[in-house]
Amino acid sequence: MTYPVLEIANKILSFGVSEQGGGELISNMKLQKLLYYVQGFHLAIFDEPLFEDEIEAWMYGPVVPSVYERYQSNGYNGIRPEREPIMLQTEEENLFNEVMRIYGDYSALGLMNLTHREFPWRSTATGKGNVIAKCKLQEFFRTRIA
Repeated sequence: MTYPVLEIANKILSFGVSEQGGGELISNMKLQKLLYYVQGFHLAIFDEPLFEDEIEAWMYGPVVPSVYERYQSNGYNGIRPEREPIMLQTEEENLFNEVMRIYGDYSALGLMNLTHREFPWRSTATGKGNVIAKCKLQEFFRTRIA
């Protein structure tokens, strides 16, 4: 099932401030990279996107432009969730929590460095409007599933 990208972004922000997420406000840069990881693993496991919005290969890594613009005014500051997070279907919720458990501990710069070493970002020209194909995400993240 697909969800509105701003609902998934809010879910990531809510995870960050939760006890499970360490009570951290997540920056826009970190949010962008976490959207990339939850989308990639969702595509790999469920054969469909978690959200329909495209991810682009910008200079500092993967970005969902609509989410970036929504929180751009926050600069490098952490972002507060706007509402209670949505619940995903059980298997999707479990996958989301696992991805956040693994990647949520990284800093924004740590995530940027990870994404810069990965095929989907490396194989896409960088710049606004340069979409990282969902098939690249799916193919790459399938290699990351145990």
